Amino acid sequence: MTYNIYQLLWFFFIYSFVGWCGEVAMAAVNRHKFVNRGFVSGPLCPIYGAGAVAVAVFLPELEDRLFFLFLGGTIVTTFVEYLTGRFMERIFHKKWWDYSDQKFQLDGYVCMKNSAVWGLCSVFMIRISDPLLCRGLELLPPLPGKILLWVFGVLLVIDSVGSGVAVLGLKRQGRISHITEELYRTSKLLENALTSRIQRRMVRAFPNIETWEPEEALENSGAEGSAEAKAKAWFAKGCGFFKLASLFILGAFMGDVVETVFCLVTTGRLMSRSSLVFGPFSIVWGLACALLTWMLYRYRNRSDRFIFVFGAVLGGAYEYICSVFTEIAFGTVFWDYSEIPFNLGGRINLLYCFFWGIAAVVWMKGVYPLLSRWIEKLPARAGKIGCTVLIVLLAADMLVSALALARYSERQAGGPEQTAVGKLLDEHFPDAFIERRYENLKLTD
Repeated sequence: MTYNIYQLLWFFFIYSFVGWCGEVAMAAVNRHKFVNRGFVSGPLCPIYGAGAVAVAVFLPELEDRLFFLFLGGTIVTTFVEYLTGRFMERIFHKKWWDYSDQKFQLDGYVCMKNSAVWGLCSVFMIRISDPLLCRGLELLPPLPGKILLWVFGVLLVIDSVGSGVAVLGLKRQGRISHITEELYRTSKLLENALTSRIQRRMVRAFPNIETWEPEEALENSGAEGSAEAKAKAWFAKGCGFFKLASLFILGAFMGDVVETVFCLVTTGRLMSRSSLVFGPFSIVWGLACALLTWMLYRYRNRSDRFIFVFGAVLGGAYEYICSVFTEIAFGTVFWDYSEIPFNLGGRINLLYCFFWGIAAVVWMKGVYPLLSRWIEKLPARAGKIGCTVLIVLLAADMLVSALALARYSERQAGGPEQTAVGKLLDEHFPDAFIERRYENLKLTD
């Protein structure tokens, strides 16, 4: 079953509320008092809503395959939790939850016990709660339903901004009694009383955020240096934005070349493997390189076995999600593994998951260190300008490609062009061009 945007937005708010209720109940059991456990002040935990939406988007076709539904739900929700934890650490320099005392945990962000629970919850959502919620939403008139969503959305944005300002103002070390004094400057945006109230609630809900120091901050403490040292800094040092952007560009190009050569060797045909209408770039590979590097950077010195397993699971989940996304967004299928043994809906297969694991080891142990050194040798100013220009051009290429594919799907469905943009796309990207550029392209019903 495919859910529409209206249903997914309701899923987000409903499951965010349910998650908040669960967190509050757990806190009440553990601390014997009421604690608002959400990041925002309202009765919502958006991470639960985001996880529920991800499950509803990517996993409905596994409804009748319980094991794979459980496994897929475990992977998707764990990825959402891990990603949220990493992003919040990066933005706020605070660690919001910590599973370091649990067995089989990963940097304290996720642990096997919780992941298994999320997997079971995913099965329950797909099989029972999501269909029930859809039937309940049918009883709600569309106009009031949309108005409520707008109201909830605006309130959530305001609440998130206020909470974000309050958290950014929290002193990394100190006592709660010093919060108002130390954060007077940050409270100018919202009024001191409101900001301090939010800050006190945050410290009660997440006690460790007041004293915790991020790993990167500890590593980089005292590394500010003089203005002269900053001027001589290498381009894209470490694993920051420009390093990942550079790897995305290089990975997209190298991925296209590798796939082209692979098809030539295995089929004897030279076919286009690019994701875009202009240039030899495979966006799936580019995103994979950047994402794999970002997630495995802190584990780059771990054993090959660890990186292989991590890469196989992450690569398989990534390829599955990309397949579902392109089918939903464009109504097209770019690859189909139905004829390969041990496949899952033709989207992924066991053999290629092993390839993802091997690729992760080769990338992190061999290719990435070499590329990283080359990238860092680029002049800082020229490197940042060049990288920014290429990213902008690729973004424009991706937009044009998405429009061209969407228009191709419309033409196949018999839809005439109705706008100047449609006419332009028909003229420059006719069926013959699209079918030559994307030779393995298949339309879904």
